[in-house]
Amino acid sequence: MGAVPAAETPAPAALSDAELRPASLTSRSPVVPADRMVAEMVPPPRFQGARFSTYLPDPDQPSQAEAVRVLESFVGTMNRTGPGQTAKKRWFGRPAPVPAGPGGIYLDGGYGVGKTHLLASLWHAAPGPKAFGTFVELTNLVGALGFQQAVQALSGHRLLCIDEFELDDPGDTVLVSTLLSRLAEAGVKLAATSNTLPGRLGEGRFAAADFLREIQGLSSRFHSVRIDGQDYRHRGLPEAPAPYTDEEVGAVAARIGAGASLDGFEELLAHLAAVHPSRYGALLDGVQAVCLTGVVPVADQSTALRLVVLADRMYDRELPVVASGLPFDRIFSEEMLNGGYRKKYLRAVSRLVALARDGARVR
Repeated sequence: MGAVPAAETPAPAALSDAELRPASLTSRSPVVPADRMVAEMVPPPRFQGARFSTYLPDPDQPSQAEAVRVLESFVGTMNRTGPGQTAKKRWFGRPAPVPAGPGGIYLDGGYGVGKTHLLASLWHAAPGPKAFGTFVELTNLVGALGFQQAVQALSGHRLLCIDEFELDDPGDTVLVSTLLSRLAEAGVKLAATSNTLPGRLGEGRFAAADFLREIQGLSSRFHSVRIDGQDYRHRGLPEAPAPYTDEEVGAVAARIGAGASLDGFEELLAHLAAVHPSRYGALLDGVQAVCLTGVVPVADQSTALRLVVLADRMYDRELPVVASGLPFDRIFSEEMLNGGYRKKYLRAVSRLVALARDGARVR
């Protein structure tokens, strides 16, 4: 009897031209379930490896090493309590002692001094359950779940970290302050960061004073920690690369293929108006590099604020940006940069320029 031939393994199906082409963000309209929003409240990929041991304090800025010491001590208070615990009553109705230490930590400092790295390190070191998100992501969560459901979803956590606490929208500030009050009453530890404007760095604890005033009833629960230093994104780094031509951007997108997105800048800005900001992260699912043609000045404030959120999500995912047109440090007008949302725009410029530098390497 002859040998039985081995079964042949079918050849993998060839990818279609459409599957090999760069994606278009303007063709996407993602839907994000609320439970995904809660589950994804973790440090962004850029900070998944952040630990206190990987934070390198500037020896010329002693406040940086002191911040590490304070945060490590703060973690110790969480290790002595259960999730969302308030003081429980013992025999004869007397409350059990509550571990000493503040219920909240506020990291106050300028751009790029490592506040997010330290906040993510705190999250990684703390026992769970725990949540991490930006101020904008937290307001989006409340919008998606409703206030009561958001309180319920987060009140069992030991720690809530809020990065980039923003004080430029009174309505959002009151909303989040009320949410944090409810969570603090449930025993959730709180940690937050914000930025001091570059022009205010010589005025002392400007951001801390504003933060504590705006959260009013919560201010006594927070211990403010000042972190001084220069923006690490500009320590010895090259200047932002000059923009490429449309043809060069298209060639990069074609070479990367399905891992890239390729869109006209103005078309993408128009599309953002049709997508809720809470879905901008999902808009970037599967994207490894963002290619944009025809970058121009942003025309109005609503569009600019949507671009700020998209820049944050791209930065979180470490997506290099290859673009033609205007350099990113010229997309916001002087009026915008000197207005009430100045901090947002400066952060977006800093992050887009950093991603453009990364884009120079993938080209």
